[in-house]
Amino acid sequence: MLKIKDLCVNYGGIEAVRDISFEVPEGRIVTLIGANGAGKSTTLRSIVGLVTPKTGSIIYNDVELIGKATSDIVTHGITLVPEGRRVFSDLTVLENLKIGAYTRNDDLSQDLEWVYNLFPRLKERHWQLAGTLSGGEQQMLAVGRALMSRPKLMMMDEPSLGLAPLIVKGIFEIIREINKQGVTVLLIEQNANMALHTADMGYVMETGRITLSGPGRELLADERVKKAYLGK
Repeated sequence: MLKIKDLCVNYGGIEAVRDISFEVPEGRIVTLIGANGAGKSTTLRSIVGLVTPKTGSIIYNDVELIGKATSDIVTHGITLVPEGRRVFSDLTVLENLKIGAYTRNDDLSQDLEWVYNLFPRLKERHWQLAGTLSGGEQQMLAVGRALMSRPKLMMMDEPSLGLAPLIVKGIFEIIREINKQGVTVLLIEQNANMALHTADMGYVMETGRITLSGPGRELLADERVKKAYLGK
């Protein structure tokens, strides 16, 4: 579904992403793990057109994405749940969800029902201002908002950041459920243990490069990953 080939991204004179290549097969969950500053978020921002790569290619279903506007990329079926949730605090839950469908002009009722079935708390609080929700509820809203564009590929940047362990477990259960319902997932996550338990395939990024790759369960058993990311 998604093929990244020889991608390089610079911020001024700093090489944030250095000649990386990887693939995201349709119907799978793929994770990028690594420390802060490894280049994970820059990679996602490049895919959705928020950052322009220096070199390389980003092919999505045989379409080159580099050079396309972010709004155009969304219409191709890609969406991003950003780090820090970034909900619209002064708008209601329902208004935030409708913003997620801004590229559409059809009936939203079926998709709203889908989101509410995944996140009953959002249905209970559809009238409430997003800024008054808890951190976990805001993360649910950020995911729900992304789903309103009917994505084929959903990318998530640190969905567990700042959340209590019980809430994190629930978020990852939802990620699995979304995937079961046909959405491919590309996940960035510092919680390497949860990410690799969830993902079909994992890539380890260090200082802008991919240094390890393999099935999630195999990386969990890799001594280098255990030492660097699992505290073992």
